[in-house]
Amino acid sequence: MLAPIAWRTPPRHYGPWEQFASLLTEGLVAAGHDVTLFATGDSITTATLRSTMPQGWSEDPTVDAKVAECLHIASVFERADEFDVIHNGFDFLPLTYADLVATPMVTTIHGFSSERIVPVYERYDETSAYVSISDADRHPRLHYAATIHHGIDTDQFAVHPRPGEHLLFFGRIHPDKGTAHAIEVARRCGRRLDIAGIIQDERYFRDEVAPHLDGDRVRYLGAVDASERAEVLGGAHALLHLIDFDEPFGYSVVEAMACGTPVIANARGSMSELIDHGVTGYLVDDVEAAVASVARVGELDRVGIARLATERFTVTAMIDEYVRVYREVIGGRT
Repeated sequence: MLAPIAWRTPPRHYGPWEQFASLLTEGLVAAGHDVTLFATGDSITTATLRSTMPQGWSEDPTVDAKVAECLHIASVFERADEFDVIHNGFDFLPLTYADLVATPMVTTIHGFSSERIVPVYERYDETSAYVSISDADRHPRLHYAATIHHGIDTDQFAVHPRPGEHLLFFGRIHPDKGTAHAIEVARRCGRRLDIAGIIQDERYFRDEVAPHLDGDRVRYLGAVDASERAEVLGGAHALLHLIDFDEPFGYSVVEAMACGTPVIANARGSMSELIDHGVTGYLVDDVEAAVASVARVGELDRVGIARLATERFTVTAMIDEYVRVYREVIGGRT
């Protein structure tokens, strides 16, 4: 299992790709599979851990990220003959090593940061097995072995006994994620907004978010540790996910619903695959529709929302689907 090394696996707070690698690795080990996890040295796992970096490059400013990543990826392929299959949860760069070894590789595509990286995927389209994390994120010029939605550790989430009346933004603070839209919706609804997440775009935070922070009506909670996610997500009246890009998946959306918290999201990317409109939340097209939906989410059944989420997005289902893909690619290479 080749995990990214921006953060620890599992991440302390932000790190969706590392979170995916951890959930899949631990689930595979629990199911009886022999797994070697290539991740940072401080990662926590029941698998065999191999590392070239003591900690994530995001947590060590003295490290050159590209140098660290190249050494990390090379360490997997130098030992390729020890494995039946390599699972690339990293990005496009490991694909350039794939045809140099006999071991088949499965690549989970977490999204496309730019159209400029697509030629790498096209180059290895015939020899690699690609898995999309939503049907919405499939690129029309690529072929896929499967679409497999992320699973979550449903035992970590439960319906909050006393949810509040406030709204929540939960995610990286970046124009793509629509933090400013959430502030506007909360203002127009007369509700408090809590903002949780890392600041990924400093200028956006300074210009569009910080001027509204008053510690009362708009509060910034910072990055939320894994141990606090359920309390923060479950305690809100609704999660506002007013994205300005085609989101490939959205862990916070599924985790909020697993806590019984309805989600109001812009109808882009994978949102229609995750949210049942009028049942687990509302899909909207603009701020006006989001404001109107805030009043309606109180009518939704929070216990029912949690039940649907925990039935659909299980680690067990994710593991079963990936094992099926592994067996197919191993058989195909043989």
